[in-house]
Amino acid sequence: MKTRICQAITLLERIPDSLIALLGRFSIAAVFWLSGQTKVQGFTLNIVSGQFSIDNPRLSDSVVDLFRDEYRLPIVPPEILAPMAAFAEHLFPALILIGLATRFSALALLGMTATIQIFVYPDAYPLHGVWATVLLYLAARGPGSISLDALIARRCSEPTRRARLEPSSTR
Repeated sequence: MKTRICQAITLLERIPDSLIALLGRFSIAAVFWLSGQTKVQGFTLNIVSGQFSIDNPRLSDSVVDLFRDEYRLPIVPPEILAPMAAFAEHLFPALILIGLATRFSALALLGMTATIQIFVYPDAYPLHGVWATVLLYLAARGPGSISLDALIARRCSEPTRRARLEPSSTR
């Protein structure tokens, strides 16, 4: 029995971080993107269902009222927060999905999650805890090798690596 448990643990430890990051990126991006889609009219893009339409994108008529009446966030007026949230819920998930500026985007969405948890839906901590866990993983570990961040990092390190391998002409 002990041997089988050790074998199972060894097998599970072989799950690549890049696979976990890719699944996390896709999942958390979908959560925020779909929320952002409820805040706009004239623009629908859902890669899961295949829905796509674009016709004069704009903020939904009821979004400012939602921020004023239900969310009631302090300090910043709902007329400013509503378009900011709609923009953030489209920009950061898109960046996370393609793996570009992933750590920064994860931190931005983590801040949004904390705001939602503290000021809007304080009883939703189990759900927000899952979001925070995925976002913290992406912030701490990055997007994995299947990402634009990884591609850029590889490209940036190539000249440095080549310079170390080439003999110096001054010797």
